[in-house]
Amino acid sequence: MLNTQMIEESMELLTRSNTCSTYKMGVDGEDGTVLYYSVCPGISVMYNNFHIEKGPDRVIGDSNSFSIHYCMEGRIEAEVSSGEYLYLGAGDVLLEKLDSKYRYCSFPTKHYHGITITFSPDEMDENLNTLFLNFSIDINRIKETFLSKYVPFVIHEDVIINHIFEELYKIPELLKYDYLKLKVIELLMLLRVVENKNGNYKYQYFYKSQIEKVKDIKEFITNNIEEHFTMEELSQKYDIPLTTLKKCFKAVYGEPIYQFIRNYRMNIASTLLIKTDDSIIVIAGKVGYTNSSKFTEAFKSVIGKTPTEYRKTVIQTE
Repeated sequence: MLNTQMIEESMELLTRSNTCSTYKMGVDGEDGTVLYYSVCPGISVMYNNFHIEKGPDRVIGDSNSFSIHYCMEGRIEAEVSSGEYLYLGAGDVLLEKLDSKYRYCSFPTKHYHGITITFSPDEMDENLNTLFLNFSIDINRIKETFLSKYVPFVIHEDVIINHIFEELYKIPELLKYDYLKLKVIELLMLLRVVENKNGNYKYQYFYKSQIEKVKDIKEFITNNIEEHFTMEELSQKYDIPLTTLKKCFKAVYGEPIYQFIRNYRMNIASTLLIKTDDSIIVIAGKVGYTNSSKFTEAFKSVIGKTPTEYRKTVIQTE
């Protein structure tokens, strides 16, 4: 996942103040930005916004430091060991040591918004350690509980933990620096709740061979949107078990394969409605529909308007 060293070594510094720095990366219309806050000695918070497929290059960090990552929107992919991958979706939280030995992180949907909080105990001063003691926060215990191995620990959609991160997006700028400190303390305290139900958290990993096949399937169906393929046909064509195909595709792209291709078709159709003068029935055919009524029904379920309404609305607002 993302860490401070990755950001500093792989991204361009745009602005810097006493408490906040802005970094950017990207080419060919794809971009990623990070707002980096130095909350206090040994603690930093990063707001990550990426609309790009490949993330910053992996940099191995200090063995005594660790990060907590929260995914608000989109997907993030990481190869955690030789041939094994994990995925974070909206509402997922991951804890990892900065010297975790995985190769890279990427964003398979080219869309990721999230927060990274990094803790470096060796840099923390006596005042912070005293504050932790007053709130019964034991950094070493947190590391022992969640980070005793090189494998990241994933918390899937925990309402209590997620509430903290959601509030980090609602902080007035005037209060942000001090408010971040309070929320970091609260987060560390609430990890005790997670600790007590540690055994309830299990996460599924996928092998590289499975991921590659699923990504090939995604390329195939998006390059042939005028055609329809059953799950069984795709399973046989790419020699991947049907159950594995369903689970792996949803892990990578965040939604079932049928929902993914329907949404993809309707987004293509919405672009054609704006950028071309083609009739609705012609556009329907281009995205795989021979029945205009079924196309209209599918379009409205995804976009929220019928094709005719959508085209009129866009024309009126231009």
